[in-house]
Amino acid sequence: MDAHTNKMKFFVTLTAVVGLCGDAAAFYLPGVAPRAYVKDELLPLLVNRLDSTESIIPYDYYHFDFCEMGETAETDADGTAKPKEGAKVSENLGQILLGERIRHSPYEIRMREDIYCRPLCQRSYDFDDKKSRHKFKLLSNAIKKDYMHHWIIDNLPAVECTSNCRGGVEYHEQPYYRLGFPVGCAIGEARKSMTICTVNTISNMYPEEVFVNNHIDLVIDFHESTEFTGARIVGVQISPRSINHKSYKEVDCGHEVDPQPFKLTKDAKKMDLVYTYSVAFRPSPLKWASRWDSYLQSAENTSIHWFSIVNSLIIVVFLSCMIGVILVRTLHKDISRYNNADESEDAQEEFGWKLVHGDVFRPPGNPMLLSVLLGTGSQIMGVVCVTLFFACLGFLSPATRGGLMTSMLVMYVFLGTPAGFVSSRMYKMFGGEQWKSNVICTAFLIPSFVFVTFFVLNLVLWSKESSAAVPFGTLIALVLMWFCISVPLTFLGAYLGFKRAAIEQPVRTNQIPRQIPPQSLYTQFWPGVLMGGILPFGCIFIQLFFILNSIWGHKLYYVFGFLFVVFTILCVTVIESTILLCYFHLCAENYHWWWRAFLSSGACVFYVFLYAIIFYVRRMEVDGTVNLVLYVGYTFVVGVLFWVMTGTIGFFGCFAFVRKIYSVVKVD
Repeated sequence: MDAHTNKMKFFVTLTAVVGLCGDAAAFYLPGVAPRAYVKDELLPLLVNRLDSTESIIPYDYYHFDFCEMGETAETDADGTAKPKEGAKVSENLGQILLGERIRHSPYEIRMREDIYCRPLCQRSYDFDDKKSRHKFKLLSNAIKKDYMHHWIIDNLPAVECTSNCRGGVEYHEQPYYRLGFPVGCAIGEARKSMTICTVNTISNMYPEEVFVNNHIDLVIDFHESTEFTGARIVGVQISPRSINHKSYKEVDCGHEVDPQPFKLTKDAKKMDLVYTYSVAFRPSPLKWASRWDSYLQSAENTSIHWFSIVNSLIIVVFLSCMIGVILVRTLHKDISRYNNADESEDAQEEFGWKLVHGDVFRPPGNPMLLSVLLGTGSQIMGVVCVTLFFACLGFLSPATRGGLMTSMLVMYVFLGTPAGFVSSRMYKMFGGEQWKSNVICTAFLIPSFVFVTFFVLNLVLWSKESSAAVPFGTLIALVLMWFCISVPLTFLGAYLGFKRAAIEQPVRTNQIPRQIPPQSLYTQFWPGVLMGGILPFGCIFIQLFFILNSIWGHKLYYVFGFLFVVFTILCVTVIESTILLCYFHLCAENYHWWWRAFLSSGACVFYVFLYAIIFYVRRMEVDGTVNLVLYVGYTFVVGVLFWVMTGTIGFFGCFAFVRKIYSVVKVD
C-alpha cells in the first residue's frame, strides 16, 4: 500500500464517518460472494446498454446491428441458423430505472482457453436496400456520437486502458482505465469525439472516414490459490481495433492489417463487415477482494475531495463564529436586558425582536402547503441519511448494480409514516382543521409531481427507442408500491400525529396583527431568500461537479464517505444561515418568518440549478432539443426534491431557535 493511500486512510479514520467507506486500496464489497471457475468452464460475457458523453439517450446493445445469439460466420453465410437476441439477465428496480439492459452475448469464452482471431459473424450492407441502409446509418451515427460498449464478465466491467498502460511505481504512473470501449472512431465528422483513431497514423491515411471496431482483444486476469478450487476473475481489459478482413473465412488479426472504413455510398454500394475476437488469460497476484482497485484508482484524484471538505469547513467555521457572536454576545445581552426587572424604565422599553413576541408564532399563510412540504422534506431527509449510511458501509458499491437507486426508492416508500406524522403535527400546530386534505396532499402532492414529470420524460425516451425508457410493467409496479405501501404508511403517520396534542408555543399570540415597519434591502423578502442559498451552495459546489460528472459522464462514483461529510456540513450551514437571517428579520420587527425560513434555506437549489445549466453548456458535448429537454427535466425533478429537503432542514433549525429565544425571555 503506497504512502498516498496510507495518508488517506489515516485521515479518513480520524473523521470517523468517512473511515467507514475506506479508500480504493481497501475496497470491500459486502454481500458479494466470489466465484471460482474451473478450466474450460463457460464464462458468460454479458453486454449492457450503449451510452455516450455526447448524448443523454442510451440504447440497448441489440438496438444496433451487432452479432446475435446463435449466430456464427458459417451459419450466417449458409443460412442454416436463425440469429436471435441475447436472453435478458434479471435486473433490479434501480437498474431498470437507470436504463441498464444487460443481455447475454454470442461471444463464447471458456476459462483459461486462449482464442486467436475467431470469426463471430458477418454483416453485409447494401445501399439499395432501405432496411440495410437504416441499420448502417444507426451504427454510423453511434460511432460519430462516440457511443461506448459496456461488457461484463463475472460482474466485473470490461475496461480499456487509455494511458500509462505499462504502469509504474508512483501514484501518477498508475494505468488509467475507462469503463467500456467505443463502437468505433471518426475523423473530421466527429471532432468532438473523445475517441481518437490511432491505428497506423489513420488520420493521415483516411482524413474523412468512419471506422467500426469489429475486432476485440480480450485480456482476462485470473487469480489462483490453495484456499479454493479453480480460479477467480480479477480483471477484464479490452483493446478494440478496426480490421479490414478479406472474408469471414479468411481473417487476419495482425497489427499491420489495414483498418475497415465504415462507408456506404452511391459509389460504394456494398460493404461486408466481419466481427472477430481474441481472448488471452493472464495469471495475476491480485486477490479477488482487491479487484476493483484499478477501477477506483482511475477515478478522480481524491485530493480534490479533501479540498472540497476544507472549503466547506471554512464556511461552517465562519458561520459558526457569526452565530456564536449573536447567541453569546448580542442575544445574551438582549435577554438579560429584557429580563432584568431592576433596570430603569428606558432600558425596559421593548425593542428589536422582543417587540414581535405577540406575533412571532402567528400561523403562516397557506399552512396546508407548508406542512405538506415539511412532511415530505422529512421523508426525503430520512432517505438520504439512511442511504448514505449504508453506502459508507460499502453495501451500495459499484458491484451492486442499481443498488443505490433501489435502496432510495424502497426507503422512500417505507418512510411514509414520518412524512404523515410531521405534516399532521405541523398542520395541527398551525390551527388547521382540514386534516383529510392534509393527509391526501402529503401522500400525493410531491410524489405525483415527480411521477408525472418522469412519465413525460419517459414518453420522450420511448419515442427514441431508448433503453432508458422504463417499461410499462415497471411503471405499474411503482404505482402499486406508492398506493399499497407509501400511502397507507403516510395515513398511519398522520393518524398518530393528529392524535397527539398540538404543540404549545412559549408565548401567546395577539388577536390583532402588529404592523411591520419599512424593511431595508437585505430584510426584504426576495433578497433575503436569495442570500440564504449562497453559503450552502459554496459548501457543495465542488462535490456537485463530481456528482454531475459521474452521472452524465458515465463514471464511477464511490466516495460516499466524502459525500456524507459534505452533506453533514451542508445541513449545518443551512441551519446556521437560516438562523442568522431569521434573527435579522426579527430584529427588523418582521415576524413573517415561517415561509422565509423554508424558502431561504431551500434557495440553495437556485444556484444548484444555475450551476447545472452552466455544466451542461460548458462541460457536456451534447446537442439537440431532446437532450436539453431530458437534462433540464431530470435536473428539475432532483432540484425540487433537494429544495424540499434543504427547506425542511433550515425550517426546523430556525423553529427550534425561535422557540428557544422566546421561551427564555419574560413577557408581561
